[in-house]
Amino acid sequence: MPTPPPTGPLVTRGSLAAELRALGVEAGEILLVHSSLRSLGWVSGGPVAVVRALLDVLGPDGTLVVPTQSADLSDPALWSRPPVPEQWWETIRATLPAYDPRITPARGVGVIPETVRTWPGALRSAHPHTSFAALGPRAAQITDGHAPDCRLGERSPLARLEQLGARVLLLGAGYDSCTSFHLAEYRIDGPLTEVGRPAPGGGWEVVTEVSISFDRFDELGHDFERDRPVARGRAGAADVRLFTVADAVAYAERWLPLHRPR
Repeated sequence: MPTPPPTGPLVTRGSLAAELRALGVEAGEILLVHSSLRSLGWVSGGPVAVVRALLDVLGPDGTLVVPTQSADLSDPALWSRPPVPEQWWETIRATLPAYDPRITPARGVGVIPETVRTWPGALRSAHPHTSFAALGPRAAQITDGHAPDCRLGERSPLARLEQLGARVLLLGAGYDSCTSFHLAEYRIDGPLTEVGRPAPGGGWEVVTEVSISFDRFDELGHDFERDRPVARGRAGAADVRLFTVADAVAYAERWLPLHRPR
């Protein structure tokens, strides 16, 4: 049976850069990108072309930031995709490698963040589960000091992105990927939870964190887009949205207690 031809449109580094500029992405800004490569169409050059296009638009004074989460460094008792047998749990806890920002791969956030993570000059924050990687002159300012017991709160890159006036680009990704909404969860006294993970010096550790969830983030995003200024457009075949981190956090702080009390 012959292999079917690729589905389009054909996306290039240049065409993507032009569409991002048309949307309003500006040279010199700080941009937090949540992305889906597949949603764009057929990209000549794959994720490398996408990263190059983003850097082309941002220019030498801009900073590109992506989530590089590694939630698989967690308690195997909670794994569900797929689950593992209970008799394996203790062995996994004893042998799971601890987080190393230099080599631990990103998982569950797509191939574009992993490409940024391994890009020459990229810096990565220190949280074992919810790190961010950044490229550009503000990278160190954004990634330094990510507290090990603060996934997405005041001592995380999200708070610095808010302070620095960064914007969010949803590049084929939905609002359920919008990490900025999680910063609001820290500000509304969300419940606490215990989180297990491999300890940096060996063994297993349990830390207390704010409980976070993307439940109903799609509804939150719908209302946010209805009520607040969000630039919308297309890049290749993907829907694209652009808005400020600060606006998203402020809106979620008001919306979550009313619509998703926890």
